[in-house]
This record gives sequence, C-alpha cells and structure tokens, in this order.
Amino acid sequence: MISHSFHPEMDAELEDASLFYESRMAGLGKSFAAEVERTISLIRQFPDAGSPIGLARRRVLIARFPYSVVRRDPDSVVILAVAHQRRRPGYWRRRK
Repeated sequence: MISHSFHPEMDAELEDASLFYESRMAGLGKSFAAEVERTISLIRQFPDAGSPIGLARRRVLIARFPYSVVRRDPDSVVILAVAHQRRRPGYWRRRK
C-alpha cells in the first residue's frame, strides 16, 4: 500500500460531518466515518482510483453519502478534504 497523510483541515471536516450525521440518527456518524476510512483504504490500494480534477488531484466518491475524498496525486496520497459534493464547491483548491 502507498503511504498517506492528511491535510490539517481535513480532520475538522470529517469530525463536523460525522457529528452532523450522528445528530440525525444514532450510529450514522460512525457509519460515515467508516465509509471515509474504507474510501481512503481503497485509494491507498489503488492510487489511480477516482476522477481526475485538474492536473494533480483526484476525487473519489464516498459510498452512501454525498461526499468525496479529494487527494493530491500521484506518488503519495495526501488527503486534502472530505468535501460535500454540493456545498462550497472547490473550497479546498487552495490547499497544498
């Protein structure tokens, strides 16, 4: 598996989304976090997974939730964002 790291702001996004889902239904926040972890594991196993966004970034959709994992490409996996697919599109583009 390829190595990975996280952008500092990504943790807060993941926590906020998990808390939101947990407030809607008990256990849903944990399910969301588990899907994010599964998606990151998939990315580490298959670095070419997902859709290209520009020259050096890729997006992988998260199953069951309207979110995607945005990462830098290609040699190491740097997770830039856990981004909602409709809210604030492209806000993460300034991240390096």
